[in-house]
Amino acid sequence: MESETLTGFQSLNKGIGTFNVKHKTFLLPQMDRIGTHLLAGAFRGFSIHAKVLETCRGLDLGKEYTSGKECLPCLITTGDILYFLKKEKIRLGDNFNPDDYIYFMPESDGPCRFGMYNKYQRIVLDSFPGLRNVRISSITSRDDYSLDGMIGKEKVRKFRKTLYFSIVVGDILNRLTWRIRPYERKSGLTDDFIERSMRSAAGAFEAQGAENGFTKILDMLEKIIEEGKSIIDPAVPPKPLVGIVGEIYLRSHDQANQNLISTLERHGAEVVNASIAEWINYTSYNRMRDAKIDFRLNLKMLRLRPMMGALKKIAAFGRDLYYQQFKQKQIYKRVGSLIDIAGDHRVAHLEKILNKEDPFSFDVGTEACLSISGMMAYAGSGFNGVVNVYPFTCMPGTVTLSIAKPLMGRYRVPYLDASCDVGLQPGREAAVRAFMFQVFQHFKRNGRKEDHL
Repeated sequence: MESETLTGFQSLNKGIGTFNVKHKTFLLPQMDRIGTHLLAGAFRGFSIHAKVLETCRGLDLGKEYTSGKECLPCLITTGDILYFLKKEKIRLGDNFNPDDYIYFMPESDGPCRFGMYNKYQRIVLDSFPGLRNVRISSITSRDDYSLDGMIGKEKVRKFRKTLYFSIVVGDILNRLTWRIRPYERKSGLTDDFIERSMRSAAGAFEAQGAENGFTKILDMLEKIIEEGKSIIDPAVPPKPLVGIVGEIYLRSHDQANQNLISTLERHGAEVVNASIAEWINYTSYNRMRDAKIDFRLNLKMLRLRPMMGALKKIAAFGRDLYYQQFKQKQIYKRVGSLIDIAGDHRVAHLEKILNKEDPFSFDVGTEACLSISGMMAYAGSGFNGVVNVYPFTCMPGTVTLSIAKPLMGRYRVPYLDASCDVGLQPGREAAVRAFMFQVFQHFKRNGRKEDHL
């Protein structure tokens, strides 16, 4: 694959957007392995040919076509899509048609660089003559990740419900992994079991998703949990709890964070990572919050039409948030009756925690407000240590770091700063071991809270 020097590139408006994905191969970059495969199953349930990209196989391509100034997720995802398309061109030869592929890369508004990934990757793809017609499907946090335009209007509501449901079930399977693996009867049983369960769950979403057949999916999830419980060795005593927060891609992508969770487990921890659904809920919550601020401002200025527009947004985003949190609570309640896995944070509760001590503000936005308040929630819930995972040079991660160290010092809870770059971090093992020594000292002094959150 060789790019050519171009004086320009095709319009970003043409090559990036919410395209109808019918009869296309829909390419999903892998972030959280379980969640991405369930999401792909949900897409396939609506007759969308979704395919999860192999990850970290194209790191050399990612390095070649990025400058090194981008954050790590940009490098990995750029390499993943180029590696896939390179293989496809070899596999199909003259039958390769770039129009057949749509690459999924959502975005968030600034100041995080994630909002520029799809633009940058559009420029990279445009630099290859044979890849200019590979389109990039992008949904944005600005409109609460609206799916309008991807499929027929009559299916959008069911489509959105199924996708959110798949995200929550993916979170549950991840938390089941972290609950079982530190206590498994034999090393490797949990990973084999979860891999099978992930495939079964993805198949269930493919079969039941189009009709919102959530009851059947939950019945299947109950069977998975019952099987998983049999892997736990009751003779293994409770271990100290460590909570993870940080940038959503890095904390969820095992290769990108150097398998941080399994490393912490190897040194004696039980780990709980922040969920993917937390970000989706935060997006709805923040859009509703912005609309309320807009309404109050226009009320003071007696601007009737903008007031009515703000009220409509409050109602729309509030409806989305209510449904998401209701469905999430319903699932966790059903699962919690079978096994004691960690619950999830309510976004309003996180803002309340943050406002109480005021180390940061939701007015600033970014994942920093979730990470800082998430750490405070972990510390207040009896966790024995917290970890902040973020890409090297990440602005929200660096902001979190600057606040987290003194904050966790006041809480007297061990803290680990885990920045990640494309190269292996040679001091990571030593840092984890030192951190885990502190975690065990905290565990001996304070014990742990059994209901997690």
